[in-house]
Amino acid sequence: MTIELEEPILTQENSQVYKDLFGGTIGGITQVLVGQPFDTVKVRLQSAPEGTYTGALDVVKKLIANEGPMGFYKGTLTPLIGVGACVSVQFSVNEFMKRYYDRALDGQALSLGQYFNCGAVAGFANGFLASPIEHIRIRLQTQTGADKSFSGPIGCAKKVYQTGGLMQGIFKGIGPTLFRESVGLGIYFATYEALISKELEKKKDIVRTDIPGWKLCAFGGLSGYALWGGIYPVDVVKSKLQTDSLSKPTYRGSLSVIRDIWIKNGIKGFYKGFVPTILRAAPANGATFAAFETTMRMIN
Repeated sequence: MTIELEEPILTQENSQVYKDLFGGTIGGITQVLVGQPFDTVKVRLQSAPEGTYTGALDVVKKLIANEGPMGFYKGTLTPLIGVGACVSVQFSVNEFMKRYYDRALDGQALSLGQYFNCGAVAGFANGFLASPIEHIRIRLQTQTGADKSFSGPIGCAKKVYQTGGLMQGIFKGIGPTLFRESVGLGIYFATYEALISKELEKKKDIVRTDIPGWKLCAFGGLSGYALWGGIYPVDVVKSKLQTDSLSKPTYRGSLSVIRDIWIKNGIKGFYKGFVPTILRAAPANGATFAAFETTMRMIN
């Protein structure tokens, strides 16, 4: 008697997850290359001591004068690898949740609230990855002039861990990061899907893959505006926590940061760095969605 062993076959679902991960990685890398200079300006405005900069243009001028054009890409290796992984998780979990709802609703169209839920689950899952990656990136981005506390991403991670351990070091700022990612990505993906649905309703003779790349960019850019318009103050709190001293911290937690910002600057303190963030939102997020959708069309 012979026993035939069947080779393991990936299910259609597993195969699609791998495709989503790959498409998200391409989208993430595109996002970093387009958006990193804006992000560096934003982080420096958010975290610098009061009076260091007069605004976004002042950051740009001083950065070019002191560090040259490549200063905008400080700490890029971390986000290039990390954001690629983060966006990969965001898109793959979001697409998985959309398929879950599609099966549960027996093919009926998802509501706006259900699209929000898909993005929120994706954001929560991504938060555990995004928090340490952004912490390391921010520490590197805020090194200026002769300050050479960290030699690079690995050296920075080691030093942060040695000083603060896992939760108070590597995962510092995890609370506001999880909140920002959950609510923010819920808004982000719901906005994008609403715009896609509107386009398909308007032109009934087309399907999703017929929507041109420039419109995908526009929809992605508008989704980026909705994301940052909705959760920007939380990002400021997170950045303050992640640039606080590890050995002698000023803040005990998020509430301590909120109280300090409010006392010193009022409501405007929660919007420091908002201009470069909004300027970044359209090109970075437009490029992300266009890269993801185009990649998926090519590999599906």
